[in-house]
This record gives sequence, C-alpha cells and structure tokens, in this order.
Amino acid sequence: MKPPLNALVAELGERVRARREELGWSQEQAAEHIGIHWTQLGRVERGQRSSRVESVVKIAAGLRTTPGALLDGLPLAD
Repeated sequence: MKPPLNALVAELGERVRARREELGWSQEQAAEHIGIHWTQLGRVERGQRSSRVESVVKIAAGLRTTPGALLDGLPLAD
C-alpha cells in the first residue's frame, strides 16, 4: 500500500474517516453523500490524495460537518 503523502494529509484523512464512522456510514454511503467516487474517498482517508479547498468544503458538507472541524489544528505540511 502507498504511504500517506505527508503528516498533514494523513491527519486530514484520519479526521474524514473518523467523521464517516461517527455517522455509521460505509465509504460507499459517504461518497454518495459527498458526491465523489468511493475509491477517491478511500485515497483521501488513507492520506494518499491531497485535497483542494473546494474538495475539503465538499467533503465536509457531505459528512455534515464544517471545513474547520476537519482542518483546525492540522500539522504544517513537510
């Protein structure tokens, strides 16, 4: 399996996964709510895909949270 891109992207992915699990959703269900393919969501959760601001806003809305909840306190990128 590919490693995460960096600590920031890895932590964001962990937060996305944690929120999805809080909602009790599978990757497929969450991806449908977000409007992306479940494989893309999997790459985000594993920290293998860096997300643009627009994507973070879309992910947050789909997961019924705020971009701030996903981003606040993230470590600086390498």
